[in-house]
Amino acid sequence: MTVANLLTLNVNEHTEKKANLTYLSWAWAWAEALKADPKATFVVNMFGEKCFMDINGTAMVWVTVTMFDKPMTCQLPVMDHRNKAILNPDAFQVNTAIMRCMTKALSLHGLGLYIYAGEDLPAFVEPESTIEPDTMIDLFLAIDNATTQDELKIAYKVAYAACDGDKAWQMKVIAAKDKAKAKL
Repeated sequence: MTVANLLTLNVNEHTEKKANLTYLSWAWAWAEALKADPKATFVVNMFGEKCFMDINGTAMVWVTVTMFDKPMTCQLPVMDHRNKAILNPDAFQVNTAIMRCMTKALSLHGLGLYIYAGEDLPAFVEPESTIEPDTMIDLFLAIDNATTQDELKIAYKVAYAACDGDKAWQMKVIAAKDKAKAKL
């Protein structure tokens, strides 16, 4: 695997939303890093006896990830659930920041980089659809031919469920519903 492969790897199934941010599972990310480069390493930078830099009572961690013989370093403040720096963080909070920082450093090698750019999917990846277009035709017709709000609601629910999580088809179903709703 190469950096180019990591840049196009869709990691969405291994993310979690907290507030307005998306977090990639550090354990999954590290496993992927080792698959890509079995010699991958990460180092938590030390500041004297501490694994964080004290900045006016708050903490900043630094982690260096080496993949493909190239070290990349990231820093991250120790933050609370509102993404505000924590005064006098405890060991758990520091550890959480270290693992998030390690994941962030992995992104510099390509893994999940699109998350930090605010994107939903990696660049150049066309998600493969398992939906057969012919199976959706009748569902779109039912939406288009609905003559009442109740008919439209039922047709929409059936069509949306048939999308089976496929975002592209879901968007088409939503657009068809909005078009039909405007006619009612």
